[in-house]
Amino acid sequence: MSKTNNQQPQGALRNLRIADFSRVLAGPLATMVLGDLGADIIKIEQPGVGDDTRTWGPPWWSDGENTTSTYYLGFNRNKRSISLDLRSEEDLELAHQICQSADIVVDNFRTGTMERFGLNRDSLAKDNPEIITCSITGFGSTGPGAELAGYDFVVQAMSGIMHITGEVDGEPSKIGSAMVDKLTGLYAAIGILAAVQERHQTGLGQHVEVSLMQSALAGLLNVGAAYATADIDPGRHGNRHPSIAPYEPYQASDGPVIIAAASPVLWERLCEEMGRTDWMKDPRFKTNEDRLANIDALAAEINKELSKDTAAAWVERLQKAGIPVGMVNDIRAAFVTAETLGLDPVVTFGDDENAFHSVRSPLNMETTPPTVRRTPPTNNQHGEEIRRELEDS
Repeated sequence: MSKTNNQQPQGALRNLRIADFSRVLAGPLATMVLGDLGADIIKIEQPGVGDDTRTWGPPWWSDGENTTSTYYLGFNRNKRSISLDLRSEEDLELAHQICQSADIVVDNFRTGTMERFGLNRDSLAKDNPEIITCSITGFGSTGPGAELAGYDFVVQAMSGIMHITGEVDGEPSKIGSAMVDKLTGLYAAIGILAAVQERHQTGLGQHVEVSLMQSALAGLLNVGAAYATADIDPGRHGNRHPSIAPYEPYQASDGPVIIAAASPVLWERLCEEMGRTDWMKDPRFKTNEDRLANIDALAAEINKELSKDTAAAWVERLQKAGIPVGMVNDIRAAFVTAETLGLDPVVTFGDDENAFHSVRSPLNMETTPPTVRRTPPTNNQHGEEIRRELEDS
């Protein structure tokens, strides 16, 4: 684990301020990505509980004074929090001031909420045409889905993700983490940055919208392309790939090994390393198409060879040969593996027993790398500070 220090480089987005009205995951993830890159994020929360995810536990973490869900902590570093009741005339005025002081306003309220409070792009642009707004919705803002509530689990089902996830003869299954929220948050961050670049050229802001449903459909990748391009509706393949073999878990003497020999060169190299060059001439396995047609026989042959040694031994041997291979790790082992590979996956803020640990940003930038400058705030932690800034501006 690496530690933060007081001599951190300034982030690439250090001149941007973002008013963040979002909560739960997609919106907070988008703003955290921008905050890691230096943007000043002002998180506007409801008085009392604040962001829904503050209470989504266990698991919990305590800094010695406050106990918060790890769910909330995972997506809200590098932010300042102010508590505002938008139904209060005084607090709504403060919200307007925050938005007018910001470059970007992000929300994931139900469609029409920001308009009702005069915080939408059209209203804010009357005084500040440079303002960029971003709305994250479940199913868009103009069609019949505009009034529907969207959550990751629901959209995984509706988008077809669950249809293609799970064992072939088993129940549909969701992905183990909120992947639709993650995709949506990343698309939102990309859209915001594109709008900032456009503003550099025209001097004008714009409205950005991204929906969970559209993000999920884009996230289907090759499966979505199969439908859009060839009108093919694939089913579940379990841990097998619909278009590549060998590309699945195989069984060593003590557990599974993932092998992904996705090219002719890799297939031949696998045959050589396993001492089975005869597979290359076997009419069942000569081409990728042949291997797919005889995938059960292929798996049986590979399992027979792998059973002669342990999973760890095979992984080490095949990795040295340049073959994509890996163990099936639990989460702890995944982080340990990343550490041994030199990826430094956890960043630490502080150096006492209550130091805050967080998953490192995957971005590596030579001059302006992402940093952790603030731990996730308590609700209204920076309320007085932000109010003074507004008074002085």
